[in-house]
Amino acid sequence: MRLRALLDTDALGLRLLGGEDELDRTVRGVMTTDLRDPSRYLSGGELVLTGLAWRRDGDDSEPFVRILVQAGVAALAAGEAELGDVPEDLVVACARHRLPLFAVHESVAFATITEHVVRQVSGERAGDLAAVVDRHRRMMTSGPAGGGPDVVLDLLGSDLDLRAWVLSPTGRLIAGPKLAGPGLPADLCAKLAAEHLAAARTGRRGPHRVTLGPATYSLFPIRASGHRPAVAGPGRSPQASRDVRESVLSDWLLAVEADAGDWPAERLDLLQGVTQLISVERDRRDAVRTVRRRLAQEVLELVQTGAAPAEIAARLRVAAPVLLPGLGAAPHWQVVVARVDWAGAGIEAGPVAQSLLEEILVDPLATGPEPSDRIAVAHTGDEAVALVPLPAVSAEHDGSESGILAEALLESVRDPLSAGLDDDGQVTLGVSAAVHSAEGLRGALEEARHARRVAAARPGRVCAAGHQELASHVLLLPFVPDDVRRAFTARLLDPLRDYDRRHRAELIPTLEAFLDCDGSWTRCATRLHLHVNTLRYRVGRIEQLTGRDLSRLDDKLDFFLALRMS
Repeated sequence: MRLRALLDTDALGLRLLGGEDELDRTVRGVMTTDLRDPSRYLSGGELVLTGLAWRRDGDDSEPFVRILVQAGVAALAAGEAELGDVPEDLVVACARHRLPLFAVHESVAFATITEHVVRQVSGERAGDLAAVVDRHRRMMTSGPAGGGPDVVLDLLGSDLDLRAWVLSPTGRLIAGPKLAGPGLPADLCAKLAAEHLAAARTGRRGPHRVTLGPATYSLFPIRASGHRPAVAGPGRSPQASRDVRESVLSDWLLAVEADAGDWPAERLDLLQGVTQLISVERDRRDAVRTVRRRLAQEVLELVQTGAAPAEIAARLRVAAPVLLPGLGAAPHWQVVVARVDWAGAGIEAGPVAQSLLEEILVDPLATGPEPSDRIAVAHTGDEAVALVPLPAVSAEHDGSESGILAEALLESVRDPLSAGLDDDGQVTLGVSAAVHSAEGLRGALEEARHARRVAAARPGRVCAAGHQELASHVLLLPFVPDDVRRAFTARLLDPLRDYDRRHRAELIPTLEAFLDCDGSWTRCATRLHLHVNTLRYRVGRIEQLTGRDLSRLDDKLDFFLALRMS
């Protein structure tokens, strides 16, 4: 299709800002990106859609446009929802490089434009699918009338008698046909995801066929719009060849209950078109996560650069209502760190680790259209860092707070991920303890990183370690970072200090005297001039607030070291 045809379609809300002489260019595809350098995902002829998140100042426009021109894109369309009017520096850069530039009205979703382009470009190759799309144009809209991928899958069932489901790489059921009875059991989803990842690692082109029990399934990869096919083959361009490990752990899949081995080419094209439509929904959900990712990135940068606790606290106050809307009390926070490592490969693993950690942290009991709306994940280098809010279930530090347990995160995803990692990859996670203020966030980050290093030292492809495994005197060995030692001390003593301050109690002095008297009730009561029952009450309160047992040698030793370190 021609650029001119896009401009003539009023429903797309496109306004030409430059490049009138180039409107006869041919559009061969569409890509949505906010990367500063999306060249690896471009093969030429695309209409590039961007929300301008890559632009920090006027100097960023020139290199971005130059990269697009070198990749041979057809045109650039910039959304007005984020910054309002398209910046003048971008208009000038596009004019200099003769790249047509469109403004996308804030009322028009990128998904609408993407659907239109995909439908126009691939319509002649999948006429029956195009007919379905024409009858159900609302299927990919985000408003009340839209149905998302569930509607697409219902249409496959009603029009083509095919049952199909969309799964995440870890086997989570993302969408299924509402009209086809009960969905797939969780264990079957996990097995299908594992089979898909194992087949993808071999480099074989999909669909992958697998028989589980009495049924045969055909598995089609669903890639984000910027992804290209992983392995070069006959008739495919050199740009299409890339390392499958760059995306194998982040691609969705379409599982169809049918054997595609004897399908005609037209039917295979039809299903490939369906995966393109569903990838639009994938891109929409990724776009929704942009705000949360940005919040996490800002907090991470503040923590890593040693910003003042007041500045970090202010940023956390902004993040809290986004992640936990309607929450009355300020939340506590946990930090989760993840890393994906490949043997002998220079693969940029940070974005994959970010996407994978978002998937692992999805609450399976959450309701609503997007169950990951309480997850904020940033990435730095090859490492992903999640900021997870926890509602404060008690006004006092009484050990009753719930939180994330490291092993529980991996319980349902270990088998699928191990299949995708094969024999040359490893996924490791570290989980911090909950912190109650901005002051503890830096220590929590270092604690989670240290826990991840502990997990990396273990055998296995998918490993995790939590703060419970670090809450011991071994944590205070000299090679452990200072921030982790401070986190250890704060976790044991801060609840007692808070209680002393609010109730004018003397739990810290009582703890010091009790340890100094080797746990002798009589000697300690005499030293403090207390009745022994009063002493027992105070010690019981210390144990309740910290979750420790002062009759145990390990806990006594931890308190002793914490007091000395403080």
